[in-house]
Amino acid sequence: MSNHCSIVLGCTGQDGSLLCKSLLKKNHRVIGVSRTKTSNPLNLKKLNILNEVERTNLNLLDQKEIEKVIDLYSPDTIYNLSAQSSVGKSFDQPKETFASISLSTQNLLESCRKTSFRNSIFFAGSSEMYGSSKKLINLKDHKNPISPYGIAKTNSFELVKLYRDIFKIKCMTGVLFNHESTLRSDQFVFPKIIKSAVQSSKNPNYKVQMGNLNIMRDWGWAEEYIDVIEMIANAEIPSDYLICTGIGYSLTTIAQKTYERFNLRWQDHIQIKQQYFRPTDITKSVGNPIKLYEDHKWKSKININEIITKLINCMHA
Repeated sequence: MSNHCSIVLGCTGQDGSLLCKSLLKKNHRVIGVSRTKTSNPLNLKKLNILNEVERTNLNLLDQKEIEKVIDLYSPDTIYNLSAQSSVGKSFDQPKETFASISLSTQNLLESCRKTSFRNSIFFAGSSEMYGSSKKLINLKDHKNPISPYGIAKTNSFELVKLYRDIFKIKCMTGVLFNHESTLRSDQFVFPKIIKSAVQSSKNPNYKVQMGNLNIMRDWGWAEEYIDVIEMIANAEIPSDYLICTGIGYSLTTIAQKTYERFNLRWQDHIQIKQQYFRPTDITKSVGNPIKLYEDHKWKSKININEIITKLINCMHA
């Protein structure tokens, strides 16, 4: 075991659990933090690391509690991947969404200031901050969030920048565009499409209802993005980055590519229903990863066809 200690907030989510696994491989001591005692450790079990992560609960709305945890573990790095993560749910639960993102960010940053924490603290941002854009999105582009989730993430982003500039906290935001893994539940639309195609291949009469498939997103592979998160967090000079591929695909294209693997037409199995459209929906969101390449020589290697293959293989297993 190395002397490195990392705290991962949101350790049971897709990104948190993958990050825990990556850090453990590097022989870090990993303190996995959840917001509630009832947090489901299923992802940690799937990755066979449940017994290797030291798990604890922490109320991120209680600043004193955060300060105690920082003092107790003296971590080299804190990764904040904890939040209510559903854009759709944020319209039904705006207060909880804002508390879990904005207020938690404020408390974490203030706790770092109060405890004179001088190591790195990483925050997960979101492409939802920028709203819809016809061109590639750059970090400094105008922000136009159109959901409570996007507004909360924008607020968090600005707080991180403020504490870095004013209080010299070594904090940064990685603005994550859409990214998938075999851990994603089919509550999310990409794996929902994959699952429906697998089901349709077994049952010709299978039908599934979905919302707007015309939206275009920048889809990446989560494990690649975890590598970037660690790279950003451990960089000598703290800076914010967009984590993205630079290539966009519509959900219609994803559906077509997936169903074609089974020699099926997606139109025969997916029913578009207006009731599943969001009150506001981002039409197109594709990021420009140029800053990551210029500073760290990183670019995404796993393309959309590989992502589809990986997810189909997982659901077939």
